Amino acid sequence: MRVSLFAVAAIAAALTSTHAFVTKRSPGALSATATLTTRRFLSSNASTASTTEAPVTASSPQQEDTIYNYTPEFDAAVTHAIQLLEQNVPSEKMLQPLVHFCKEFFLANQDAFEAGSCPELSAPQATLKRFMTGIQYGQTFGMGPDKFMFGSFHKAFRGKGDDGDGFEDNDIDFYTFGNDFFRPTMNLKKSKVLGRNHFEEAMGKLRKGENVIFFANHQSEADPQVMSVLMEQLLEGMEEEAPKVTFVAGHKVTTDPLAIPFSMGRNLICIHSKKHISADPETKGLKQKQNLASMSAMLGLLRADEGACIWVAPSGGRDRRDLETGKVPIAPFDRKTIDMFRLMGNKSKKPTHYYPLSMVSYDLCPPPDYVVAGVGEQRNVRFVPVGISCGAELSSRGGLESRQEFCRVAEECCREKYEALVEAIENE
Repeated sequence: MRVSLFAVAAIAAALTSTHAFVTKRSPGALSATATLTTRRFLSSNASTASTTEAPVTASSPQQEDTIYNYTPEFDAAVTHAIQLLEQNVPSEKMLQPLVHFCKEFFLANQDAFEAGSCPELSAPQATLKRFMTGIQYGQTFGMGPDKFMFGSFHKAFRGKGDDGDGFEDNDIDFYTFGNDFFRPTMNLKKSKVLGRNHFEEAMGKLRKGENVIFFANHQSEADPQVMSVLMEQLLEGMEEEAPKVTFVAGHKVTTDPLAIPFSMGRNLICIHSKKHISADPETKGLKQKQNLASMSAMLGLLRADEGACIWVAPSGGRDRRDLETGKVPIAPFDRKTIDMFRLMGNKSKKPTHYYPLSMVSYDLCPPPDYVVAGVGEQRNVRFVPVGISCGAELSSRGGLESRQEFCRVAEECCREKYEALVEAIENE
């Protein structure tokens, strides 16, 4: 079964992407406005795409010098951050991608600060604190002997007094940390939420103890944060429901060292994708066994008295840019994934409702144009508007023919709402 592989950490280490660079090191402090050499690479199966006018992304073959322009205050803050990285990151291979993301993160927050987006979080020193906190959490919880290990189902750590997975000394609200890490870079003044009546209907069913499953497209590692922040700030009365959403997660977000802290703040059903299961024959049986445990955990969640709200991307991964057109279409839905979730809904013996959910977040943290094996792909961040749109409830009745039609309708509805959402954001 294919499932969503959302990668929620924008500070994952790697070596190639938009504005990726090899830093020209100097004996003294590295100036944040230094010219940085950029190398961009094109995958072998997309070598003809370099002539398009699409935005340059991780697959472009171009090579250029990029200058990051900061105000004096942000220049001082980002230079301090780089100095701290140089002092605490032992490997040059690890350091380069972290410095790259540091540059990107501070520039996006400078844009946010100048636009008045969450000034209490996007101010230079506040940005420095958020960035270094993310690095610290990655080092503490994402690697070494104390690396956090996820079970089949993970309940978000919300600080002392929560009822999470029993993490010792859990005094950190990882959910709020993750939201606030990305919140300033979401241009909420121009962001959009469409289908409010369907959101209200779905949350109303959840409040009655019934189940709600969102079949969504998936665009960036920050999709969980996008969902939460928009529910909290643009959907009136849904602040309490936002933290209750459970996300279906693949192995990347539970094994990448710097993704782990963001995942610790999320309710997760942890599943190995079909591709990941087949990658290593020696561990295939174990991974299949773990998936069965995850399905059992999900069934228990759906049978709970309070009901469950689950987000899953039936495509099994993020949407990718069309290198010929420069546009980002939604990836096709996988019918077997949808069939599995409908089966679990039926087995729960509780009313279970299915809604198409469209998300626009691609430019917030643009992914590579091609699928990167393993963990640790490089990520960027931009100050951009984002959006979500909920469609009408999908009818869930009938046999094989109906199942095929259900998947087709779910994908079609998601695509239609997505295109309308993109247009609404562009016309803002």
